[in-house]
Amino acid sequence: MRISKGGKPRHVVLTQEGRDFSAGIAAGKPGSARLLTRSNGRAWGKSEQQRPLLAACTAARIDPSVNFHGLRHTYASRLAMKGVPLAVIAAQLGHSDTRMVEKHYGHLAPSYVAETVRAAFGSLGIVEPSNVLVPSLGRYVD
Repeated sequence: MRISKGGKPRHVVLTQEGRDFSAGIAAGKPGSARLLTRSNGRAWGKSEQQRPLLAACTAARIDPSVNFHGLRHTYASRLAMKGVPLAVIAAQLGHSDTRMVEKHYGHLAPSYVAETVRAAFGSLGIVEPSNVLVPSLGRYVD
């Protein structure tokens, strides 16, 4: 748990890969130790990580290079494109509501609303099942 910019506690869920990575770099360190330190063991300063990130982008031939805020946008965009509810994305980013997420990432999940409504509502049983293909939808009528 970490305290956010707004002074509130914040919990960010990690994927299994993220958990495994964290466990690997934490192995053998005391619980109070920083996990990501500079090569000399000191804590990173507020802007000292930008130069190594630029070097990593150069080595990976990423042009233009990305910054940490860009990585945050990539994270949120990938979640939105996978249909993750915007409220969940907002919580992961530390937003108190979904307004900013809707503004910046809502367009990446246009099918999410339709898929959610169709999955949750179910059938009324008023149309017989058919094997007729509806060309405009590119799927069988169900």
